[in-house]
Amino acid sequence: MDGSAHSSHSDGEPRTGGWLEDLLSCVHCGFCLPVCPTYEVLGEENDSPRGRVYLMRALAEGRIGVEEAFSVHMNRCLGCRACETACPAGVRYGSLLERAREHTLSQSTGGRFAGLVLGSLTGRRASRLAYALARVARNVRLAELGARFAPGRTGLASGMLAATRRSMKMTGSAVSEPLSDPMSESTRETYALLEGCVMSGLYSHIHDATRRTLQRRGHTELSASGQECCGALHAHAGRLDAARALARQNVEAFERSGARIIVADSAGCGAAMRDYPEWLRGEPEWQRRAETLAERVRDISELLADSVDPAPLAGDGPRVAYDAPCHLLHAQGIRDAPLEALAASGYSVEPLPSWERCCGGAGLYNLQQPELSDRILERKLEEIREGGYDLVATGNPGCMMFLGASLKRAGLEISVVHPVELVDVADRNAERRAEYRVSEV
Repeated sequence: MDGSAHSSHSDGEPRTGGWLEDLLSCVHCGFCLPVCPTYEVLGEENDSPRGRVYLMRALAEGRIGVEEAFSVHMNRCLGCRACETACPAGVRYGSLLERAREHTLSQSTGGRFAGLVLGSLTGRRASRLAYALARVARNVRLAELGARFAPGRTGLASGMLAATRRSMKMTGSAVSEPLSDPMSESTRETYALLEGCVMSGLYSHIHDATRRTLQRRGHTELSASGQECCGALHAHAGRLDAARALARQNVEAFERSGARIIVADSAGCGAAMRDYPEWLRGEPEWQRRAETLAERVRDISELLADSVDPAPLAGDGPRVAYDAPCHLLHAQGIRDAPLEALAASGYSVEPLPSWERCCGGAGLYNLQQPELSDRILERKLEEIREGGYDLVATGNPGCMMFLGASLKRAGLEISVVHPVELVDVADRNAERRAEYRVSEV
């Protein structure tokens, strides 16, 4: 196998165009080793980004095949992309990993498991039924019972579902209906919201908070009808054909919307949309359109930080620990915006000591690699335990679910919430105080 480009893969073979050329950009300096969670835990070179890139290069050059060992090391990777932040050569490791996993699909039982889960989470018909049943199980507390009594993966999956229930600390603090009077006059800046699959299926209350906070700040929503799942889970699992098909549909849907910006309140989804040009690199016209789309993508935290008062409010609210989603910090390079938005809303917020390191959730990773996932989580869990926080905030559904379930398993009654939920609550409380002052007059 060489690095020559070809895009035809109707026979099921992965695309290999430019793969070897991209792999050669790695100079094997080792800066990635200290930031890699699996290398830290396992101490195995082949479970580091440098080692995995070396294995990928050996595969691309035909020196090894896609045997079990190759698949094992690729599937142990979290895909957190912390190595990209540390890399002085600018290696796009996330893209390399996705293409490596595309090669391993036929060899991996985990790939078949991921396919079943993907179908239930993102398939248009299957997901409607799956999410409806999941919401019932969550709302009548069956998920909590499963988390408490079911063993292994079943217990973990139940706990993750239970963690999607809106925190009681958020209930009653914010309204669910649209606002009659925004906090600022309309800026006429239009946006379309990426609704996604898991977010719309299990976290609609976060979408509601996003819409309210943007309305208060003068943004106007336009519909992007026809949008689909962002394709992130498919790409992470190596199912790049499916990911590319979803990307094309979303490019068309958001072009039709006419919105100036595209807002994501899921870090993984936002990162995926910003990766569309890479996914569609072998299709020049689609790549051009994807580049235009990617330039319009904004995480909700960026918009909130852009609208804050330069002088933050006194941090006399609940103590909030912030944990950065890997695909916000490392994949999108958004570091301070969530902290600035929370501080400006009056929260006493501090990043966890390990806030730049993966929690171990990583999408479906925690269900495929439960023991390794738990070992990666240990330090973060101890930091939360010792910190005495009221809440943990993070901006990605997979992280919220895994951390929420893990805190419950550890006996810690600490809710995991999205930063936009906290900003929404602070906005509503400010409105109530303003109404109270007006009534006094």
